[in-house]
Amino acid sequence: MTNIKATKGVDKRLDTWLSTELGLSRSLIQKMIKNGEILVNDKIVSAHRLTKSDDKIKTVKLKPKPVEVKLEKVALPKIKIIKETDDYIVINKPAGLLMHGSDNETRTSLVDWLIKYYPKIIKVGEDLNRPGIVHRLDKDVSGLVVVAKNQKSFDDLKKQFKGRKVVKQYKALVYGADLPLDGEIRFKMGRSSKGYRMAARPLNQPGKVAITDFTVDHYYHNYALLTVTIKTGRTHQIRAHMAAYNHPVVGDDLYGTARHKSLNKKLKLGRVFLMAAHLSFIDLKGERQEFSIDLPVGLKKVLETIA
Repeated sequence: MTNIKATKGVDKRLDTWLSTELGLSRSLIQKMIKNGEILVNDKIVSAHRLTKSDDKIKTVKLKPKPVEVKLEKVALPKIKIIKETDDYIVINKPAGLLMHGSDNETRTSLVDWLIKYYPKIIKVGEDLNRPGIVHRLDKDVSGLVVVAKNQKSFDDLKKQFKGRKVVKQYKALVYGADLPLDGEIRFKMGRSSKGYRMAARPLNQPGKVAITDFTVDHYYHNYALLTVTIKTGRTHQIRAHMAAYNHPVVGDDLYGTARHKSLNKKLKLGRVFLMAAHLSFIDLKGERQEFSIDLPVGLKKVLETIA
């Protein structure tokens, strides 16, 4: 239990002030308030309530609710483990697998697999629905993911991601061969008016700055295979950036144009041609760990088709 006086946070939104005060994300604070883990004057209040000088704010650690995994109804995916230590596990997430479920999503996820084989992980992290998860890949994107197995590792990895000390490189096949050998894409990212996708906007418009570097590995007729390095970790960053750059990722029906969707259908890829091929971070011993994987067979076949 933590007690806080709001003497320095008068007339500020409760969630905004506590996010700064406790060093936690605003979304996490909002969830804690909603779950009754934060009380003001021993009462549950709304996240947008303005703080007062005499407020007594209390955080209460609730007993975690067990995450339900209905193993009798679903088949857990086969996931290749790249490396495992006492502190973390690096896996190759297959395309089509969700990282975690939600109130509106009940399909099998990576979290189901983690809880089955690493039951102690349920206590790791900040969100009961995302134990051990420090970064994510889209459902239809495959590749390297590191998962923390204890709280110390979780906190350290999260700090590295926030401080941009983690190196993440992707392989992406995009439409169009008229790209320079290398380049930087810099747009602001924000939620699209459609809600279910992100929008890449000019730097003079609202949003968070996102930076994507790329180099061309190989030019094909009307395609280019890229190595992509992201310096920021925004939702759908590569997909939205490449579409805004007029070179959408092959297989991406969400951000591609009608013409590209038609071409995706002809290729029969069934996923986005995007994979996390390289991951590098510093372990708790202070040593940098490097991991790289090759393109899966399905993506290699696409390259053979267009060669």
